[in-house]
Amino acid sequence: MNNLSLNPINVLFIADIVGMPGYRVTASCIQDIQKEHDVQLVIANGENGAAGKGLTAKIAESFFDLGIDVITSGNHIWDRQQFYPTLDKSGRILRPLNYPANCPGQGSCVVGLANGFKVGVINLQGRSFMYTIDCPFRVADREIERMNREGIKNIIVDFHAEATAEKIALGWYLDGRVSGVIGTHTHVQTADERVLPGGTAYITDAGMTGPFDSVIGMEKETAIQRFLTQRPLHYKMGEGDPKFCGVVFSIDGASGKALSILRFQLSA
Repeated sequence: MNNLSLNPINVLFIADIVGMPGYRVTASCIQDIQKEHDVQLVIANGENGAAGKGLTAKIAESFFDLGIDVITSGNHIWDRQQFYPTLDKSGRILRPLNYPANCPGQGSCVVGLANGFKVGVINLQGRSFMYTIDCPFRVADREIERMNREGIKNIIVDFHAEATAEKIALGWYLDGRVSGVIGTHTHVQTADERVLPGGTAYITDAGMTGPFDSVIGMEKETAIQRFLTQRPLHYKMGEGDPKFCGVVFSIDGASGKALSILRFQLSA
């Protein structure tokens, strides 16, 4: 990656890791891409780590062991109640900040890097076709202002949302105020990565790290039958053709402005 800054922060954002196939392909690919792009910070959306639904303490620890620094999430973080105490204890596993304050866990954190810079990470969830929780735009305003008061210029947002329009709108709304807005949730990688005019790296959806021989990570036949019959059949994990997906982007650590963004989709 070509950086135009003397103070670059290279960030790897791993798209939604789905089940054991997602873990295996991450383990196979993560070190190579870290070395290739001189990555200083790794963020991964991990809400589908436990067989596609939620997360467990053991799986979260296995993600950290791979070199992931921060785990973000979304609506599926609530699927396993036994995980709630881990959410409360961990400072590096985030749930969307715009859920009510009395929900377990936290929605943001600040990571200190070896090069002396600090990076804020904010997790938000959209409301279009999803739960009617607090406004992600206004919650983002408050959290960015709070981080700015603490001297944090480098801020990355995982926006876990269904509607592409809502994601794009938030990207433009936060342009110039955060270093990156990375969309998650749909498990379908979009081809619109760019650095917005104000200096914010943006992509509507980073995609999915997991089995592509599937329907967004789930076994094909079961997913097809759900649509054909409209019955709530129990999903099963897909297995074949695992891919490692996401983006790598570079930030000027002194200003917080993004310099570049690269989308990737790798096979093990």
